[in-house]
Amino acid sequence: MAEDSRLLLMANEPDEVPLISALVQDAVVHAADIAWEPRARRLVLLVNRFRWEAGDATRVRCALRIEHVTRLQRRGWPHGDAVLDLLAATIEGDVLTLAFAAGPTLRCEVECVDLILEDLSAPWPARREPAHYHQR
Repeated sequence: MAEDSRLLLMANEPDEVPLISALVQDAVVHAADIAWEPRARRLVLLVNRFRWEAGDATRVRCALRIEHVTRLQRRGWPHGDAVLDLLAATIEGDVLTLAFAAGPTLRCEVECVDLILEDLSAPWPARREPAHYHQR
C-alpha cells in the first residue's frame, strides 16, 4: 500500500459495519475529540487509527462520522480528557455500539446505518504496535 494512500469508506448496511470496525480497532482517541451534534444527529470521533491494512506499524489521523443518530448514551465514561482505545463498533438492530478498552461504551440509536471513515493525514510511525497484536 502506498504510504500516502488515504482511506475514504462508507458503510450503509449492517453487514458493512464489521469492516469499519476492523479498520478502527485499536484507534486511540481523546475523549475531547468526540463530538455529539444532536441537532445535526451526528457523532464524530477524531482518532489516531492504527493502519492494520498497511502491514507496517503506522498510524494516521482519521475521522469516523456516524450520521442519523437519534440518541446517544455513554456508559462507564471517564472524567476529563481521558485517552481511550477503541476496540470495536457493532450494530444490532437500530443500535450501534462503540466499545472502548476498560469498559467505556457509546450507544448510538440510529435511524439507519450511515458511517463514514476518512483518513485526514499522512501516516506516521507508531510508537508501538497494539498490545494484543502478538498474542494471536
